[in-house]
Amino acid sequence: MTQRAYQYRFYPTPEQEQLLRQTLGCVRWVYNKALHSITEAWYSRQERIDYKQTSEMLTDWKKQEDLQFLNDVSSVPLQQGLRNLQKAFTNFWAGRAKYPNFKKKRSGGTAEFTRSAFKWKDGQLWLAKCSQPLPIRWSRTIPAGCQPSTVTVRLGASGRWFVSLLVDDHTVKPLPQVDKVIGIDAGITSLMATSDGEKIANPKHFKRLRYKLRKAQKALDRKVKGSSNREKARHKVARIHAAIADARTDFLHKLTTRLVRENQTIAIEDLAVKNMMKNRQLAQAIADASWSELIRQLEYKCQWYSRTLVKIDRWFPSSKRCGNCGYIVDKLPLDVREWDCPECGTHHDRDINAAQNILAAGLAVLVCGANVRPDRHESEGQLRKTRKGRKQKPKS
Repeated sequence: MTQRAYQYRFYPTPEQEQLLRQTLGCVRWVYNKALHSITEAWYSRQERIDYKQTSEMLTDWKKQEDLQFLNDVSSVPLQQGLRNLQKAFTNFWAGRAKYPNFKKKRSGGTAEFTRSAFKWKDGQLWLAKCSQPLPIRWSRTIPAGCQPSTVTVRLGASGRWFVSLLVDDHTVKPLPQVDKVIGIDAGITSLMATSDGEKIANPKHFKRLRYKLRKAQKALDRKVKGSSNREKARHKVARIHAAIADARTDFLHKLTTRLVRENQTIAIEDLAVKNMMKNRQLAQAIADASWSELIRQLEYKCQWYSRTLVKIDRWFPSSKRCGNCGYIVDKLPLDVREWDCPECGTHHDRDINAAQNILAAGLAVLVCGANVRPDRHESEGQLRKTRKGRKQKPKS
């Protein structure tokens, strides 16, 4: 079975909201306190503290007279917060992530409940210490026979409440095989160009609401810090950010679902988005295009529905390479959208030519193996360019 999360919005009663806000506050406090203790232990004694030790600290904190509020909420979200902190440090020590940050109240928060801390019965959800089920707006139904294994409650910065149910979804099954293959070149002017000659326009969700956001942020800056009017203005800014994020996510889900349904094999570049974001002139446009989220959705949807996703090396000269004769031009500025091959004279659309080259390289990877460094291996037999711009002969 495939694990799948179903997210819904819910509108808690005043009693539920008070308890949930208190739970989120306790989770945030325990997380920050444990993070402070771990940091202090490392810098003062060069000692690493693991989850078992932080769990013992939590037990001691609950016994203190001034911290009795920790006993008013379920203990499961507090323990899950410590497990998440341990996972964050594991990723940090492995070099996969930055040092964990302290949680902030204005960012909302999350609380994770395992099976022992909630009850699921007749399509209704009860959380620990709640006398009534959560008033969830069921935008779609959970497949029959699926039981949630984990429930995550989230409060967004805009003040919206969400609940996410993680289930083993037996309805996710492989799609019928098709003969179509496609190469995708991600871009900014067009969100993507395909090897079929299709160009998908970039919706530019941030740009659409940029001036509205700017006006709201200026109003927020004029408000007195700590005042209720400033809190209202902050919520207004957060709602605009949420509208941008929701529109972007909805568009990407519809696009990636269509691509996965229509194609058996999808080839795409392994983009270093984090490094590309360092370009000040293009950072905002790259962030708005959300290439990382696009690739992430393609990855898990291809896995769900038995499709093949091929990532080719980011250094493969897909745009500079002639798809007809293989000639590689020395320079091709971003403002050049069409060009003629000086070797064979073929006229190319920059994006479509790149998508066709990506498809050809992806098919070569599937048939012959790693000859364009799909997994950061050395290239074999691939004509490529060195950092100084000189061509190299294919390796024997």
